Amino acid sequence: MHFYNFMHDELYCEDISVQKIAENIETPFYLYSQKAILENFARIDIAFRKVDHLICYALKANSNLTLLSLLAQKGSGADVVSAGEIYLALKSGIPPEKIVYAGVGKKDDEIRYALERGILAFNMESIQELSVINIIAKSLQKKAPISLRINPNIDIHGHPYISTGKLADKFGIEIPKVKQILHKLEEFSNIELIGLHCHIGSQITETKPYLKVTDLLNELAVEMRSIGIHLKFVDIGGGLGVRYKNVFQENQKSTTLDLKSILTPENLVSSLLPNLKQLSCKIIFEPGRVLVAEASVLVTKVLFHKENQGKQFIIVDAGMNDLIRPSLYGAYHEIVPVKQNTNEMLKVDVVGPICESGDFLAKDTWLPEVQRGDLLAVMTTGAYGFSLSSNYNARLRPAEVLVDGEKFQIIRERGKLENLWC
Repeated sequence: MHFYNFMHDELYCEDISVQKIAENIETPFYLYSQKAILENFARIDIAFRKVDHLICYALKANSNLTLLSLLAQKGSGADVVSAGEIYLALKSGIPPEKIVYAGVGKKDDEIRYALERGILAFNMESIQELSVINIIAKSLQKKAPISLRINPNIDIHGHPYISTGKLADKFGIEIPKVKQILHKLEEFSNIELIGLHCHIGSQITETKPYLKVTDLLNELAVEMRSIGIHLKFVDIGGGLGVRYKNVFQENQKSTTLDLKSILTPENLVSSLLPNLKQLSCKIIFEPGRVLVAEASVLVTKVLFHKENQGKQFIIVDAGMNDLIRPSLYGAYHEIVPVKQNTNEMLKVDVVGPICESGDFLAKDTWLPEVQRGDLLAVMTTGAYGFSLSSNYNARLRPAEVLVDGEKFQIIRERGKLENLWC
């Protein structure tokens, strides 16, 4: 997180004060570091340099068109889950042959849209989906390129809402059914099997799950070669974790926020390299959170400070409509004043203006006493922040702002009242 630092007791994004930006843009707003995003992408790309590879950014994390265009210029592909995300990827400059399409619920018109644009592959999630894609491809007189998404029954021991690789999860096909499909492919004349895919979840902080996945993918690849199926790629998913706690190493005021080790791209690929080389085909990796999460903060303003039965509340102008992760997942985000002070530390709930008791950004967190009008920065919000935002309570969605050195630009305008009915 070295693109966010305190200088002269003020929070800076790259080379500009967050306070200065807030003097020009109404809060709340999402603030992104361009250099952080580009450095994160380059780091992953370099980590995979010893194998033929394609980095497909997972648009669900954050699909702002300006950010997508930055990644497209660096050669990124796209991991998409809807026709809308295909549209955004193409509009940003990502070529269709670098787009992989996942998701258990692809609609017929979305399948048709993807086929007509010539995407790299569908990550196929069920036998019935295979049949439907085959029928639609035949109606278009096309061959549909697919990869089989396997469900390896691997537990990442994270939050159940971000687990995608256990048999109880809705994603992928269990191994016995995958093997059945391999021996029935001749029944699907408009399907071309070119890949294998597996994605086991998000916020993964150790190599062991990835090793299990690549071992399993290698076993399947060997079996497929034995029956004459030669893969063009193997997609190992994404899911690398990021730091949400103790973002600033020097800020160790709470002993409850133990720093969890973060798995770096370099360490991951170093551990997987023998397995990846054994696959003997292109490797696709699908980073999302790890590219954008730590590159962003949500800037919000203090409205009021109140106390109920000894409980302290800091009420801010950002709510669960702006950042739902704390309410949805119980997710933790570190919150810091944009201007540091030496005031007394208070144990508080940071809450928003939404008419729900579940509207909070932090519970029982420690902050120095702040005043009405002070700015707070909610850290590590670039992934699943704006992309999960809404107009709930008819509130306007926040602006998005991109910093490049000493300059900043609005890359998405704040919502407008007159557009609420659209």
